[in-house]
Amino acid sequence: MNTVYTKMKSPVGELTLVATANGLAAILWPKDDPARVRVKPGTLNEGHPLLRKAAAQLTEYFAGKRKVFDLALDFDGTDFQKQVWRALLTIPFGETRSYAEIAKAIGKPTAVRAVGAANGRNPISIVAPCHRVIGSNGKLTGFAGGLAAKATLLKLESA
Repeated sequence: MNTVYTKMKSPVGELTLVATANGLAAILWPKDDPARVRVKPGTLNEGHPLLRKAAAQLTEYFAGKRKVFDLALDFDGTDFQKQVWRALLTIPFGETRSYAEIAKAIGKPTAVRAVGAANGRNPISIVAPCHRVIGSNGKLTGFAGGLAAKATLLKLESA
């Protein structure tokens, strides 16, 4: 898979945006575990049209001016992971869901732990809003960007 990338500054740290010919494939965190996602950054291309569009939409999101992203996405994962990641896209801005609610939404109510694992491997953080998934007890749980970044994103969306 050929990929291109660019970097952008954000309130949650410098993000690496990665695209394929088919769409945005990853948003990687400053200290992301290289084994967390299958997609690797590839070649630097700061002028790539999709990466420029993604960076612009993320900038609008962080400024409180965008609630919905309009980007072609290219998820690379198992069928189950892709099912979970598509379910993330249905969580409205400013709302949260539990892992159990996501499991139920995809028709696999007993797969709560597997949903958690898939959520943790979501390659397109923020756009596919894994930060909106919380524990059944309402507490913030693991997040690739760190719990402080998750809290920042949720606070931004609650404003």
